Amino acid sequence: MSDNTKQLESIIERIGEAVLATTDTVESIAHRLHQISDKIEQQDHQIQQQGYQIFALTESIQTLVDSQAESREQLTQLTKLLEILVTKINS
Repeated sequence: MSDNTKQLESIIERIGEAVLATTDTVESIAHRLHQISDKIEQQDHQIQQQGYQIFALTESIQTLVDSQAESREQLTQLTKLLEILVTKINS
């Protein structure tokens, strides 16, 4: 074999090794990207669930505020009635 042939074989062998190493690296990156994608999907689901929980909490707070306003109005009316009653008793 000539020196040129040996050099070409050596170059081709190194190119083959580089291609194999690159393939392994690409497969590793693809695997990691898949893992990251799964984590992002899980986080998206968690964020969506938290959004639903926040909405439900907001609705509950609004119901509580409405109920408190009604109770306050009823207490105001009761106070007025009691004032009228006390006034009539004292007259």
